[in-house]
Amino acid sequence: MTRIGMLGLLVLVIAPTQPAVAQGTQGDFVARNFRFASGEVLPELRLHYTVLGRPRRDGRGVVRNAVLILHGTGGTGRAFLSPTFAGVLFGPGQMLDTARYYVVLPDGIGHGGSSKPSDGLRAKFPRYAYDDMVTSQHLLLTEGLRINHLRLVMGTSMGCMHSWVWGYTYPEFADGLVPLACAPGQIAGLNRIRRKMIIDDIRLDPAWKGGDYSDQPAAGLTAALQQLYLMSAAPLVQLRQAPTREAADSVIVAWLAARLKAVDANDMLYQFEASRDYDPSPHLEQVTAPVLAINSADDLVNPPELGIVERLMPRVPKGRFVLLPISADTRGHGTHSEPAVWGGLLKDFLLALPER
Repeated sequence: MTRIGMLGLLVLVIAPTQPAVAQGTQGDFVARNFRFASGEVLPELRLHYTVLGRPRRDGRGVVRNAVLILHGTGGTGRAFLSPTFAGVLFGPGQMLDTARYYVVLPDGIGHGGSSKPSDGLRAKFPRYAYDDMVTSQHLLLTEGLRINHLRLVMGTSMGCMHSWVWGYTYPEFADGLVPLACAPGQIAGLNRIRRKMIIDDIRLDPAWKGGDYSDQPAAGLTAALQQLYLMSAAPLVQLRQAPTREAADSVIVAWLAARLKAVDANDMLYQFEASRDYDPSPHLEQVTAPVLAINSADDLVNPPELGIVERLMPRVPKGRFVLLPISADTRGHGTHSEPAVWGGLLKDFLLALPER
């Protein structure tokens, strides 16, 4: 395990600016009669995605430059187009320069522009799990985008866990895996307790009405979001953001107000229930692609004192785990979306990655 601005001319001062980030091309793929692991079938499963760059095939027609990046719980693929992510990875000369790589950013089932409970089925939407989400991502690539091989699968948080599922479900499909901010084992302990509290906060609010509400169950949803905030918090970060009592109160009030406008209770409940049977640990020997797993020491979702990744990683044939030390640049669980912190590790991993 390894631990790890522009001046104005004359009297005109020009503030530093972020480089423009390409917005990519969006699309939708519809999987017909998609069968979930539960046995439920959705006649049309819509999978929304964003792509940047162009696929390149070798003489045998195998795509050699495709990169799949998978978002976290409640997120979307387009969140990776931020200046702090795309602006560090996707630009000219950068590690995943889209002039060289074909970057695929899907919205997982239940998220963003993909099919989800709030589209209309509400609590009648199929009870999807992480295996279903990975199966649908594979369908999107192979049938929707005609991608038959990946150079890299990289994911953050939930997407990190999906990366591990990719590793043993489709062991020959990707040259390498970079899971960011998760563990390749069953969700248990405080991680599971908080997820159950989020689910119960929503489901036990009488205004939820079994999922058939006309107005959002505000009390339950607020309580669930408070748990979510705590999961992704980092004490040093929050103290910098809110160094006084008044500032702290203001931060959480503003955060909750913004999230309550954007989140649907059924969608959130389903998103957290989807992790219920995640457990790659029985399959780690089947993950034959090289793996670079990265966590940060201030991650309250995956606290380093548990030693879970250290215990399991030796079973991964070509696995390496890096625990980033707490620094002024880490962001707790959110460090997964800060390539300025871990980008050097990714660069070295890509350079060492063999063709398969």
